[in-house]
Amino acid sequence: MHKFDEMFAQLHQADLLKGEADVRAQYKNYLTWLQRQDPKLMQGRREEAEVIFRRVGITFAVYGDKDEDGAGTERLIPFDVIPRIIPAHEWRDMQKGLEQRVTALNRFIHDVYHEQEILKAGVIPAEQVLNNAQFRSEMMGVNVPNQVYSSISGIDIVRAPNAQGEGEYFVLEDNLRVPSGVSYMLEDRKMMMRLFPDLFSQYRVEPVAHYPDLLLDTLRASSPATTDNPTVVVLTPGMYNSAYFEHAFLAQQMGVELVEGQDLFVKDSFVYMRTTRGPKRVDVIYRRVDDDFLDPKIFRKDSTLGCAGLMEAYRAGHVSICNAVGTGIADDKSIYPYVPQMIEFYLGEKPILSNVPTFQCRKPEDLKYTLANLDELVVKEVHGAGGYGMLVGPAATKAEIEDFRRVLMAKPEGYIAQPTLSLSTCPTYVNSGIAPRHIDLRPFVLSGKQVQMVPGGLTRVALKEGSLVVNSSQGGGTKDTWILEV
Repeated sequence: MHKFDEMFAQLHQADLLKGEADVRAQYKNYLTWLQRQDPKLMQGRREEAEVIFRRVGITFAVYGDKDEDGAGTERLIPFDVIPRIIPAHEWRDMQKGLEQRVTALNRFIHDVYHEQEILKAGVIPAEQVLNNAQFRSEMMGVNVPNQVYSSISGIDIVRAPNAQGEGEYFVLEDNLRVPSGVSYMLEDRKMMMRLFPDLFSQYRVEPVAHYPDLLLDTLRASSPATTDNPTVVVLTPGMYNSAYFEHAFLAQQMGVELVEGQDLFVKDSFVYMRTTRGPKRVDVIYRRVDDDFLDPKIFRKDSTLGCAGLMEAYRAGHVSICNAVGTGIADDKSIYPYVPQMIEFYLGEKPILSNVPTFQCRKPEDLKYTLANLDELVVKEVHGAGGYGMLVGPAATKAEIEDFRRVLMAKPEGYIAQPTLSLSTCPTYVNSGIAPRHIDLRPFVLSGKQVQMVPGGLTRVALKEGSLVVNSSQGGGTKDTWILEV
């Protein structure tokens, strides 16, 4: 299998710091700098980063690991001090592709809850949308500001060798419901600037610190027309949620209130939050709570995380919810294979970024191929997230493959399969020294009256040798992502 390394054009499995490889242009200065560093100093910096991250509380909860009280254990996401560097021209192309993709996805969501033109045209089978667990019939005919459903999109990008052996960017996944991870992008940058200020005087790295300002602008732009000075809040499920640090961080960075469902109430189809000075009207809710838990009157009756009557105020146009209810229909993995056709259908353009080739196990031919090649494929649940509910064929035992085969045959429509891509690698500090590890990238796309992005994203790294699973819930770490100025 061909391999593509972000730093080295020709990767020799020798001591990387001895320069026994052809270095890509964007890394030349960095490698010269790295070769001059005392290994003990670098180890000290890595330890310093861990201490600071712990002190700040940059952790996430892992639900599979329970402590003695039965709560999810708090873990630090490992941070690697070797950055992932992307040259300006590559970023420009990727940004155009991301803006195109998210624009088409928002058009698609609006369409399926209104005229359903794409279904009538037979581009996507109607039953795959209308019978999907993520389709919310309560959203039919509901108009949202700017016709934007996914105000904050996290699109997972991987790089893999193409037929010529060159690295090509592919979209692996669209995260349009409640995408997380942007706080780690911001904190990783702050940490690198603190630990290695001299590097930032040598490199012209595009800034990302203004993301909270762009996010607040985007949220305010989605406000209902009932106010000129909208009140924005961040709705969190609470401190036991795995991404609670991020919810609190973003609220603090934007200067808005962090609220839980119990802090809100609905009166006369308007939403209010309880404050020490009495009720205050809320215009925009940046929600980090899944659809099912938002309104116990409409969705799950047993939910204590949402606010009763919220959908009534939403449908009346008195409050905006970002991302919109029902957005999940477009990030379901069974819909993902159709995004290139969406781009052509709604925008009349060819996709700039390619999908990973995908087999839909609901189709008999695709299922037959998948079952015959389980040891070579990655198979994922269509509603799965966080690296759960999947099979990485080349890394699985025969017993795991046979167990998964039974699950797949019992519910083929619940799965897709993809070739095992050789994700690009980037040199990373591990216990044995510096070694290549597989990475991906999650840029964040903001859609309001216009589509905006900060130049960068969250680079996630699979720390286990040979592993292709970068999710933090599966032991992955993060790196700072540098987009170089022209």
